[in-house]
Amino acid sequence: MNTILEHKIKQIFKKWSGEEAKDIRQLPSSASSRIYFRICGKNSRALCAYNPDKRENNAFVKLTNNFLNFNLKVPEIYDYAPEDNIYLLQDLGDSTLYSILEKLRQDENFPVELLELYKKVIRQLPHFQVTGGKSIDYSLCYPRKSFDRQSMSWDLNYFKYYFLKLAEIQFDEQEIENDFDTLIEFLLKCDRNYFLYRDFQSRNIMFFHDKPFFIDYQGGRQGALQYDVASLLYDGKANLPNEIREILLDEYLDELKKLIPVDEIQFRKYMDGYILIRIMQAMGCYGFRGFYEQKAHFLQSIPYALKNLSYLLANSKIPVKIPALTSALEKLLVSEKLKKINISTSPLKVTINSFSFKKTHPVDRTGNGGGFIFDCRALPNPGRYEALKNFTGMDKPIIEFLETKPEISLFLQNIYSIIDQSVTNYQERRFTNLMVNFGCTGGKHRSVYCAEQLANHLKKKFKVDIKLIHIEQDKEV
Repeated sequence: MNTILEHKIKQIFKKWSGEEAKDIRQLPSSASSRIYFRICGKNSRALCAYNPDKRENNAFVKLTNNFLNFNLKVPEIYDYAPEDNIYLLQDLGDSTLYSILEKLRQDENFPVELLELYKKVIRQLPHFQVTGGKSIDYSLCYPRKSFDRQSMSWDLNYFKYYFLKLAEIQFDEQEIENDFDTLIEFLLKCDRNYFLYRDFQSRNIMFFHDKPFFIDYQGGRQGALQYDVASLLYDGKANLPNEIREILLDEYLDELKKLIPVDEIQFRKYMDGYILIRIMQAMGCYGFRGFYEQKAHFLQSIPYALKNLSYLLANSKIPVKIPALTSALEKLLVSEKLKKINISTSPLKVTINSFSFKKTHPVDRTGNGGGFIFDCRALPNPGRYEALKNFTGMDKPIIEFLETKPEISLFLQNIYSIIDQSVTNYQERRFTNLMVNFGCTGGKHRSVYCAEQLANHLKKKFKVDIKLIHIEQDKEV
């Protein structure tokens, strides 16, 4: 982070909180150009977003204030400095619907607890679309005020150039353009007088104090109801079972009927068309970020998108003929190039070692080149006390001694923050291994205790496979 930006972030935080910023940490980047920072003071914390796109910032702030007026669950904007391209907003933590899904889901099973969370989420969607959408000045939306012909054409060409062509699928350019026009003409006949969130998917839904909060709607505009429903139900890596999709669609329609009259036959008539254009938009993103920008973790979403596409082609009720597009989509399903992209289903393996700096450092045997080494030698040393030196960091006397020392808690909290960031990023990118090492003088007390604490922390927060090794005790736990 450059010093000018850091200074401005500190200024806006102090203006809001009245406190000095004690800790500023950049959060993992996403597919956008926005950069987020978590800022902590003595008693306050917030997120700061930096985005050089002023129109997108204005759209986000205006939409947020509109939604807050209707008591919809979005982050509060604490301050906005448009001249500096930054805004300060409520910190909703790190728990997204997707991260919860990763922890709760086992194989193909979809737990009841997870279904109830999805129901909570999808019941809120009509309130954004209908209630929140009534008073929006859509001329402020960016880059378009409506999901209109131009928006749809952009998405379809994004798919054509960054997915079909880069996946080396053969097609007739003019014929597929004709089908794009046919599909667009059909979709434009749908009622499009509602707020379209645009990216209503599991990573943009936070759970804060057990309630769903909604983020990343700066690309919102006026459009059809079906698009956002399709975004959530056909969210690639979420990989929802088809029977769960039907349950959630019924849940959505029941809530929507409380707000407006609903013709279910008409709603479902357009649903498959919006599912298709949403899947193609997502695949365009995967192709651009994965094939073009060489970001491998975006490629890992492709098998899920193809699975959704396969189901849609087998069950679609789109009432228009799009033969060239259908042929190109079918070619995707049998593409040898795409079949080589595998889904990593193994949980992230986190190896946690305690060791002695007097001996050898732990060796990474996975081929990833290591991970983290934390030096515990600046912490209070129980080994200096005669009554404690024969115990280890797994024994109650050592645990009780270290838990009374505030330096230990601060040290571990900082480490949790760093490791949580890496685990979240590694899981999203489908990495398989992470190693974390704690060293102290003898590898017996402080390093062992810290390794144990991190293992317990990760077990509670993430779905990971933990291998805990205390090298000096020659013992795996």
